[in-house]
Amino acid sequence: MKTGASVILKAIRIFFGIFMIIVYFGMAYLLYINFFDWVSEPWLTLRYVFAAVLGLYGVYRCYRQIKGIDYYRLRDLEERTEQ
Repeated sequence: MKTGASVILKAIRIFFGIFMIIVYFGMAYLLYINFFDWVSEPWLTLRYVFAAVLGLYGVYRCYRQIKGIDYYRLRDLEERTEQ
């Protein structure tokens, strides 16, 4: 039997996870299209690197969200409350 608090925590974590995926992909896109108008040479190269890193991390976060991988041990907490 799940408690109301654990259901609310899980819903908040799902919402926050999806929100952060959107933020990472959004920032990668904005850097890729040069939204911030970085035209000088060190930033011109680095914005593509940052866009790639943020995009890859967004993919990683998306994978974790879909698979349900949780680094904060909320599943362990749920199992303890069910017993």
